[in-house]
Amino acid sequence: MAREPIILIRDVEATFIPQGGVAVVPAGTWLVMQQALGGSFTLMTERGQLIRVDGKDADALGLQYLAEAQATASARAASLEGPFDEQKIWTALKDVFDPEIPASIVELGLVYSVVSEPVEGGHQVLVHMTLTAPGCGVGPMLVEDVKRKCLSVPGVKQAEVELVFDPPWDPSRMSEAARLELGML
Repeated sequence: MAREPIILIRDVEATFIPQGGVAVVPAGTWLVMQQALGGSFTLMTERGQLIRVDGKDADALGLQYLAEAQATASARAASLEGPFDEQKIWTALKDVFDPEIPASIVELGLVYSVVSEPVEGGHQVLVHMTLTAPGCGVGPMLVEDVKRKCLSVPGVKQAEVELVFDPPWDPSRMSEAARLELGML
């Protein structure tokens, strides 16, 4: 991944990592890309602060990142086409990434269960998930990402995400792919 400086083209709303607070980062701010996964971007500011910019704001980062976000969104939509299938929820959740760790929440073992049941006009989905640490400041952001991904699956009319901390997460829950990506194998 290129580590050249990026200058924000316009003001953009960003989530501060790991605190989780949201603020507007002004146009002209100097940034360096740290991670571009799942249609969102983790960047370091000139002051060393990590921020996460959602794919909907990729244009503020430049044409290269806008094209990347659009390609990710197109690929995601294609993988979810057709009738409702609970497996498509798992597929959609593989596009939710911890902003500090280059692995999806599914590969990290943060998603404990996905349950669906028919409701009028489609399906209701309940996701039980955890965080790598109970006090994680980006927890609310990840919960919203999971909810949004579930609602993007055809046939899902309602989605609820429940954070659970029992059993507590530990690295043994990670997939082999995540361990390999993180240099733990």
